[in-house]
Amino acid sequence: MGPPDIDLALPWVTASVQEVGGSDEMVAGGLERARANDRLLSLLVVKDGRLVVEEYFGGRGPDDLHDVRSVTKSVVSTLAGVALARGDIGGLDDPIGDYLDPLVKGAGPEKRAITVGQLLTMTSGLEWDETGGFGSYIEWIRSGDYLNFVLERSLVSPPGTDFNYNSGAVHLLGVVVEQATTMRLPDLAQQALFEPMGISMSRWESLGGGFHNGGAGLDLRPRDLARFGQLFLQRGSSAGKRIVPVDWVDRSTIERFDWRIDSGSLKGISYGYLWWIVPDAPEPFYFAWGHGGQYIVVVPDLNLVVVATSNWRGAGEQAGRYERLTMDMLVEYIVPAFR
Repeated sequence: MGPPDIDLALPWVTASVQEVGGSDEMVAGGLERARANDRLLSLLVVKDGRLVVEEYFGGRGPDDLHDVRSVTKSVVSTLAGVALARGDIGGLDDPIGDYLDPLVKGAGPEKRAITVGQLLTMTSGLEWDETGGFGSYIEWIRSGDYLNFVLERSLVSPPGTDFNYNSGAVHLLGVVVEQATTMRLPDLAQQALFEPMGISMSRWESLGGGFHNGGAGLDLRPRDLARFGQLFLQRGSSAGKRIVPVDWVDRSTIERFDWRIDSGSLKGISYGYLWWIVPDAPEPFYFAWGHGGQYIVVVPDLNLVVVATSNWRGAGEQAGRYERLTMDMLVEYIVPAFR
């Protein structure tokens, strides 16, 4: 049976774990692990279009906005797909230089030739080290010159060849989308995605000059993060209304690389268009992943969406450990509970 095509703008219909055929015992085990994670702030599960688990921690509640860091990238990817469908961006092979004039000064012809598709797959070729969520990202944020800082990095590999995680390059993509659509990211997101899904509260980190952080800094409520995941589970549709082109959902959520990485119990992770892909899992799935333990997990074979948010502030070098703690709980308890 395929996923339900619920109206995402309506309030969530709730059900018990048992009513959707899940294992109360496994969910209880997952929640025990969740409560032992002192950084976890929310855990939500949507099965067959119904909200079956909704737990908050650390004094948070359903109306609190959560800064979900690089989950933002998956939203920017979606907005790029919307811009492509509208014809505002001509194609994935379009060079970014065509969209960034006259905003950038120091980009030579090789960097101007980097394509939209290469930004979507983290293959810009630009020098960048974001290991552990720090490094180049912190330097970039402190620079105050958010476009030129990225474009002044050296090209260390031919664009389109090597994957290198680069939040600054995704910010470039966000600016490309803004320039192409003549709309700021928050306004475009509200018009094209959030309003059709009934999302009325959001916040997006401003970087000045009218631009917003395309690599991180989007704040949403957990129930609305689940709406975004459900939109992808429903392949871009809400009660028959097309929000995101179905081919963009499909193209974004298949692996674009042969390599695989592991994170704790989760093995075999690859990458799509600013989504992480797990093609060889018992039930293949994809997910948005933010620093410190922010996740939207979509498991199409199970009609399942799982959301987790965490307090990343002050976690420092322990952020990766909390990411693994949260994902381990999801893949060892929560996802298997609904097989």
